[in-house]
Amino acid sequence: MDKQLTHVENQHVLHSSIFNQTLRDWQTLKTEITPRNLMYPVFIIENDDSVEPISSMPGVSRYGINKLKHHLQPLIEKGLSSILVFGVIDKLPKDPLGTNADSQENPVIRALPSLRTAFPTLTIACDVCLCPYTSHGHCGVLFPDGTINNPASIQRIKEIAVSYAKAGAHIVAPSDMMDGRIGSIKQGLAEHDLRHKVAVLSYTAKFASGFYGPFRDAAKSQPAFGDRKCYQLPPGSTGLALRAAKRDVAEGADMLMVKPGLSYLDIMKQVKEKYPEYPMFVYQVSGEYAMIYHAAKAGALDFRSALSEVMVSLRRAGADVIISYFTPVVLDWIQLKSKI
Repeated sequence: MDKQLTHVENQHVLHSSIFNQTLRDWQTLKTEITPRNLMYPVFIIENDDSVEPISSMPGVSRYGINKLKHHLQPLIEKGLSSILVFGVIDKLPKDPLGTNADSQENPVIRALPSLRTAFPTLTIACDVCLCPYTSHGHCGVLFPDGTINNPASIQRIKEIAVSYAKAGAHIVAPSDMMDGRIGSIKQGLAEHDLRHKVAVLSYTAKFASGFYGPFRDAAKSQPAFGDRKCYQLPPGSTGLALRAAKRDVAEGADMLMVKPGLSYLDIMKQVKEKYPEYPMFVYQVSGEYAMIYHAAKAGALDFRSALSEVMVSLRRAGADVIISYFTPVVLDWIQLKSKI
């Protein structure tokens, strides 16, 4: 005779919830990955017909606009709906004010109308920062002693954001971490009657992380001196991240972001719980990409299993959208699964 289970014992039977794939799917609906949950970061360079592989990020390249359109076309056919654009310059001069961040020769400014025409359903976000365009490599304007001049910085950030918006960006995404930049950008958009046509995605909690190394190679944005710890958040801080989110929400941010991903799942969960009505983005940054890529290549882990687990963890912690260099691979997996 079967043992009669007590009420308490019945409550703790979990296998009955996961013994087939449909049941397992029902347990994980909130962590599903679809094309709408992905944003693809891309680097645009000055030479319209060039492709430049990035040595520190195998499989990732910088693209001239003509090559970028060829690269994006099959991804959009697979469901890609949004990209995050970064400009990279070599020939254009860099100066203390980042003049070429929003000049008419800037590769992002030149590319936006072409991308809008080629891909009318694609949502285009533009990273807004000074570091790829300044001679000193920092994310703001500096005082003579090398410290951040915050008022001058947010003025430049506002000007750059408005320039991208006027050129065709759907979303401007300030990554500089200056105080007050969300409100300044919102004011600038309103002054040009763009407030209702352009969203602001705030890099709300961007931490001073060791995982950014390959990106600084990709964007050619390494600081010429010092570091960014005086304006990016300390890795051990929870309170500052929540204060940053409160500040950005008060200033009118449309969407919030935590960066990097894996090391800050707790931060993302807390911000999402505090502001559940705001879409939550997470940036799976270059170091995370390289870590998974190289570990898989060395045979230390199974690539698909490990990446899938990481992506699910980001969704589980609260991410509505994952910004990832692995987007083309994940789109292939999603498409393959839909055919089964």
